[in-house]
Amino acid sequence: MIDLLVLGGLGVDVRVRVPGFPLPTVDSCTVDPIELRVGNTGAGVALAGHALGLRVTVVDVLGADPAGDVVRAALARAGVTAVLAEAPAGTRRSVNLVDPAGRRMSLYDPRPWAGPSPFPARELADLVRQAAHVHVSIMDWAAASLPTVRAALPGGTLVSTDLHDWDGVDPYHRPFADAADLVFVSGVRLGDRAAAVAAGLAPRTVLVTRGADGADLYADGPPVRIPAAPAPAPVVDTNGAGDAFVAGLVAARSRGAALPEAAGYAARVAATACTHDGMEYPPGLLPPR
Repeated sequence: MIDLLVLGGLGVDVRVRVPGFPLPTVDSCTVDPIELRVGNTGAGVALAGHALGLRVTVVDVLGADPAGDVVRAALARAGVTAVLAEAPAGTRRSVNLVDPAGRRMSLYDPRPWAGPSPFPARELADLVRQAAHVHVSIMDWAAASLPTVRAALPGGTLVSTDLHDWDGVDPYHRPFADAADLVFVSGVRLGDRAAAVAAGLAPRTVLVTRGADGADLYADGPPVRIPAAPAPAPVVDTNGAGDAFVAGLVAARSRGAALPEAAGYAARVAATACTHDGMEYPPGLLPPR
């Protein structure tokens, strides 16, 4: 049995602590040690889900390169099951600039996959049939696998996706939204259009996340405001907070929590994740379910 199956979204982050935003216009700037670590959205959901006690399997492509070795080692340390194919273009990577308040700016190199999905439909369907919840990252190869995912879903198993910085129009994101039962979108990106975008995704459940301003839950009836949770310690790194929110909601729903309660718990998980540097959460850090 798989509590959480994550499709796509593995990569590495080059974390650079900067003095502030915008960066000073200078020839060079001395910073804290620059680190290469596991990153990207699928890794964030998988590692947070595992830290919350879920049985997690992640499926994706990785390069046969040092960056890929960083990801493989992190997943092995956590005990997350990984089903991997080799990416000829190499491992996805991001340069994450983090200011003293923990705010992040990410420069993303997707290393796009060329061609059909590297995972045979039968293999992917077998994994989906074992899953209590499937989370699909908006990765290139995963788009072609969406019909296979939907066709193999057991009764009661839901599909979620995080559209990240979707503007509500870009057609690339739409197949992921159409295949999902639960959709996360960025209220920071959508601004005043968030309510209209959420309404356009009905009857799906939609979480409009707003960072430190909480989230709005669109399900049956009027939207429900989900307040942000206070961080239990100083914020050091907001990278992965949204992924931790996703994992927290899945974890709470797995034990039968109603959506508003699950979203409130997810907010606490996300706030706590911000107090830790990186996505490899030590045992006991994230709030128990």
